[in-house]
Amino acid sequence: MRLWRRVLMQLRDPLVAVLLVAAALTIGTGDWTDAGVILLVIVVNTSVGVAQEVKADQAIAALGTLTAPHARVVRDGQQRQIASAEVVVGDLLVLGEGEIVPADAEVAEAAALLVDESALTGESVPVDKSAMPVDEGAAAADSGSPDAGWVLSAGTVVVRGRGLAVVTATGTKSAMGRIAALMASGPTLTPLQRRLVGVGRVLALVAVVLCAVVMALGLARGQSVELMVVTAISLVVAAVPESLPAVVTLALALGARRMAARQALVRRLPAVETLGSVTVLATDKTGTLTEGVMVARALWTPSGGTATISGTGYAPEGNVTRGQLALSAERDADVADLLAAAAMCNDAILRPPHDQHPAWSALGDPTEAALLAAARKFGVDVSMLAERHPRLAEVPFDSDRRRMTTVHGLSGGAVRVICKGAPESVLRFPILDEPRAVIDEALRRAEQYAGDGLRVLAVVQSDRLSPDTSDPAELEQGMRLSGLIGIMDPPRASAAATVAACRSAGIIPVLITGDHPVTARAIATDLGILEPGTDVVDCRELSAMDQAAVRAARVFARAVPEQKLAIVEAHRSAGDVVAMTGDGVNDAPALRRADIGVAMGRRGTEVARQAADLVLADDELGTVVAAAEEGRRVYANIRRFLLYALAGGSAEIAVMLAGPLVGLPLPLLPSQILWINLLTHGLPGVALGSEPVDPDAMTRPPRPPAESVLGAGLWQRILRIGAVISAVTLGVALWGHASGRPWQSMAFFALGTTQLAVGLASRARPGTRSNPLLPIAILGALALQLAGLYLAPLRDLLGTQPLTAFELLVVGGLSILGYVALKLDRLIPSRSPAEP
Repeated sequence: MRLWRRVLMQLRDPLVAVLLVAAALTIGTGDWTDAGVILLVIVVNTSVGVAQEVKADQAIAALGTLTAPHARVVRDGQQRQIASAEVVVGDLLVLGEGEIVPADAEVAEAAALLVDESALTGESVPVDKSAMPVDEGAAAADSGSPDAGWVLSAGTVVVRGRGLAVVTATGTKSAMGRIAALMASGPTLTPLQRRLVGVGRVLALVAVVLCAVVMALGLARGQSVELMVVTAISLVVAAVPESLPAVVTLALALGARRMAARQALVRRLPAVETLGSVTVLATDKTGTLTEGVMVARALWTPSGGTATISGTGYAPEGNVTRGQLALSAERDADVADLLAAAAMCNDAILRPPHDQHPAWSALGDPTEAALLAAARKFGVDVSMLAERHPRLAEVPFDSDRRRMTTVHGLSGGAVRVICKGAPESVLRFPILDEPRAVIDEALRRAEQYAGDGLRVLAVVQSDRLSPDTSDPAELEQGMRLSGLIGIMDPPRASAAATVAACRSAGIIPVLITGDHPVTARAIATDLGILEPGTDVVDCRELSAMDQAAVRAARVFARAVPEQKLAIVEAHRSAGDVVAMTGDGVNDAPALRRADIGVAMGRRGTEVARQAADLVLADDELGTVVAAAEEGRRVYANIRRFLLYALAGGSAEIAVMLAGPLVGLPLPLLPSQILWINLLTHGLPGVALGSEPVDPDAMTRPPRPPAESVLGAGLWQRILRIGAVISAVTLGVALWGHASGRPWQSMAFFALGTTQLAVGLASRARPGTRSNPLLPIAILGALALQLAGLYLAPLRDLLGTQPLTAFELLVVGGLSILGYVALKLDRLIPSRSPAEP
């Protein structure tokens, strides 16, 4: 936005407009002194407001670059990950499940590629995509048409399969870009800002009424109309913190920047304020509570029984043993058969250490990477398997089938069909053709592994002559059982502490996983989410539960996307503020429905990241707790500013109302009111927004989401502190008036310094060096307040007189009562979880 537009928006503020009217009035009557002060206040307020807007916009723009979507492309024969904005026409895109298509493109290669085009066409049913036909005439006829089976549009989502596509259009020239250009809109206010606008209107109305009373009283005492009009206008401007919207925007933007420094990237600014009131944290298990680096720990074959796998991470280092005996591919054909099949029915890639990543890493599903690592530990040559038995067809894994099937070539034209997946999805007829006793033993063993906290995969296979590879039902039948593999995803070292921190902060942790109920129980009990003996909800029975039972449950197993959505909605309908974590395509609906959607930055799909409000760059659940702490800090600082600013404003009105009643004709001049407003609402007010988090912030329950920003006793505190400031100011003025001293100048100094004392007492961590800007700003404001008494040009401008050392000492000593009052007021019980 251009500078002149920002300035114009500041001048359009109703209170600034009133100030402009006052300036015009004083200039018209020749009162150049008051006119100069009023114009100075307008210039300073406008400059501060514009500066805060620019700083907030810069912070938000910087966050936007941190959370920009990425794309995988092939350049110079190598696969790379780049920002989606850097994709150009002619790039070869690599597409997989859960990724957003970054540009318009034509499919060059596809494997069961299914694309959701609902964001573009409104059609809810995903569309199959295939490679562009070799027939150039047919391709040219439909080229660029979204209806063509090989054309992909920017913004659509890959929900299944994989493929390669050549970019044909980007940016505003893409189909989605053309629509986005039509929907461009300016920034909108956050919910907190909208509430504060409403509060500001009420405060302004009350201030206008009271100031009209002040004007009427002055006129009744014989004061000039011009003086009382300017006084009333100045009092309205000083009483209402007109810079509040800009302060809030800056607080939210800087809060978002601090969250980014703690690895929490905010995609939507309102999330900063909402995080502070989260009451339920719904989290998945894999990679969130656990390391996300899957390790195969155990296996079982029908002929050989159980075996243990050693080693850590994805490195091909470890052994497969039965008891104390190390197994080998030459002697133990059953294990070799199982691990070879698991490595072939696999889309993951293991990467050896390199300069940027000193440890073995994986590209693809961590579960499949664990299978590859186990095969390598056993001595299976995965590369040779791929050469000897190339993949001919596949039925990709999806969350409904819970299994994956691949078809591989054998010598003589035969094929090998391999299927792996959840035991209850694979170990059943007609997929498996084994005796009932073998199936029962496999299911029992799977249950045992799951009870030990392992994720269990069943692997089956069969050799065929010429099956119909286009029909999954024909492929997946009459197969023999190779065995079971138990995979462990160890809990993160910080997971238990994170759960404890949630409980301490009044946030209820809820585990929602697609894993087996026994596995879910083992992890949840270990981390403290579930008390021993408490039931785990099997989501296959969720539809039979009432809403109260759903809200009471803490662990949900075997959850599918629709059920995650139902669980989130059950909590929201009861008034909870829900933060939901997720990383896959199937998590996106729940992420959008939750009050705060939290996506994983490293292993999350692009769909999940774009649906989320917050992206965890480090995939650490503890970062959500840190972000919630930051949200509470922002909200507490806004309330801290309101207490400081509105207590001072109410005191100014009270002094002007009560002064004439106790024999003080006009306690303060218009220029003096505006000067005090300029000093107290300037740098000290902005500095209050940078206060650190209260040490006890995460030991209190979250604030109710419907609570007013002035609720939980804040407006009562404003009146109490305002009364103390008023009493000090009027007491000093009455003493000065009775003893023949410059009472108006004494009232001027007392009103300003008592407000500054309140600001100093508002520190979240007094006695520390945190936020040094606040004491510096208060000292600067105090120096300017003294300058208004002792510098001749300012004395002429403000109509003040210098005070003697004795008078200055007395007024300064009494002003400390503002500091004492706020400290004592904190001892009064408050219902607020974020008490300033």
